Amino acid sequence: MRFLLDTHVLLWWLANDPDLSADIRDVIGNSSNICFVSAVTIWEIAIKNSIGKLRQPDDLLAVLQDNRFQILDISAVHCLRVGGLPWHHKDPFDRLLISQALVEDFVLISVDEKFKLYDVPLFTAIP
Repeated sequence: MRFLLDTHVLLWWLANDPDLSADIRDVIGNSSNICFVSAVTIWEIAIKNSIGKLRQPDDLLAVLQDNRFQILDISAVHCLRVGGLPWHHKDPFDRLLISQALVEDFVLISVDEKFKLYDVPLFTAIP
């Protein structure tokens, strides 16, 4: 299957954070699954790193590659689809992730409760 990771899921995975459930760890760790990280996630991490809200690895792209993550670029189609989404979620990063999952037919991995309000394939597991 093809999955798209929400930003906090990626960060928890990279930090081996206990907040990441065993179910999600199993999905990401299963080599038969293809897990994508959106360019919007990398953008969000870079912004939050620059304002001191989190620290990113200096070699983030190499770390993503080492973890078998595929990078999903942002396309004009992804951006246009955002405009048709209901306004359940105001976060522009999350709205673009939802749009990308819908356009690309990916299952979005997140524990954000607001994602459930969208008609997007979602894998969520709260520990």
